[in-house]
Amino acid sequence: MVADPSRFLVPTPNQGIHVKIGITCYPTYGGSGAVATELGLELAQRGHEIHFVSYDQPFRLVGFRERIFFHEVEMDQYPLFEHPPYSLALAVAIHEVARAHELDLVHVHYAIPHAASAWIAREMLEGARGPKIVTTLHGTDITLVGQHPSFKSITRFSILRSDGLSAVSHYLRGETEENFGVDQGRIEVIPNFIDTRRYRPGLEPCHRATLAPGGEKILMHVSNFRPVKRVEDVVTAFARVAREIPARLVMVGDGPERPRALQRAEELDVAEHVLFLGKHTSVAELLSCADLFLLPSESESFGLAALEAMACGVPVVASKVGGLPEVVTPEAGALLPVGDAEGMGEAALAFLTDEARWKRASEAARSVAVERFSVERVVPIYEDWYRRIVAGEGGR
Repeated sequence: MVADPSRFLVPTPNQGIHVKIGITCYPTYGGSGAVATELGLELAQRGHEIHFVSYDQPFRLVGFRERIFFHEVEMDQYPLFEHPPYSLALAVAIHEVARAHELDLVHVHYAIPHAASAWIAREMLEGARGPKIVTTLHGTDITLVGQHPSFKSITRFSILRSDGLSAVSHYLRGETEENFGVDQGRIEVIPNFIDTRRYRPGLEPCHRATLAPGGEKILMHVSNFRPVKRVEDVVTAFARVAREIPARLVMVGDGPERPRALQRAEELDVAEHVLFLGKHTSVAELLSCADLFLLPSESESFGLAALEAMACGVPVVASKVGGLPEVVTPEAGALLPVGDAEGMGEAALAFLTDEARWKRASEAARSVAVERFSVERVVPIYEDWYRRIVAGEGGR
């Protein structure tokens, strides 16, 4: 189902009310941490006071920013602990920050273990005015890790103790309601967002001459190279394209499946046309050079990488799975069944060999990103949600 802007919350004016917000996320290279950090940065620009609490500085939190503070979770190594209890150390850190800075609200991204840690932190205040707790569900915390028998009960307990719950897609909301017994209407759907000023076509400097010195078409994939991303299918789809037209595949990111992707490229005799760049923080300037984005994932609760490509005017060929149909419209790309790598290659060729069709898809992709998922569209929805939670009004 294609995303309809009217299906998301309609923001109301913030009325100049500024709040003190704690944000806890995973700081490493990944979608939930990226969105959490960008949200904090945008909120600070709008006058709110933001306190990040995590074991390391989020990778997109660079340089001095007014009204932005970072609090590192202190972890000591003891011989008794084979696995240091990070969730408890995080609870202590959230408690200390909430008490010292009188936080109005703690926003945790990714349920495990952040929601449980935030609840413990508030209980530690022992009757003092504690912050409201809101939890944003991003994907594998619900669809994979959270459903493991070792975590399901604590995940359900933690999210149900939150004052507010949000999910990044209607698909993820449905999965949470079904698998964790959350009442319908309890979870707000607030989509991921993109800074369309930074992610846009035609960024300078342009690296196209370096990535494709022969003027080849550039196909791109960005991920953490986990099995769920099916990076071997990326290479297979590219090989189908490379049999017909001069092309280069640029692989951005790193992870456990990288050796398999490289092996697949060698098996299909396209290794010399595949470039592995590793992890990069400057993804926007790379995407702006791409002609097509490939995302054949087995599961995607939203598809932030696809949205980033679309904001840069890059058509997307991806799996028809999870939340991707809410992001990638038929005009902006093509969605195919999981595992249909040859079909994805055919769909990519259809765009890359028809200039008029490619241009229409590029313009549609950019339009969807700007009109439905821009900072200006989504961050005010978060502000309105915060206002209602802090005021004790709860969700809709």
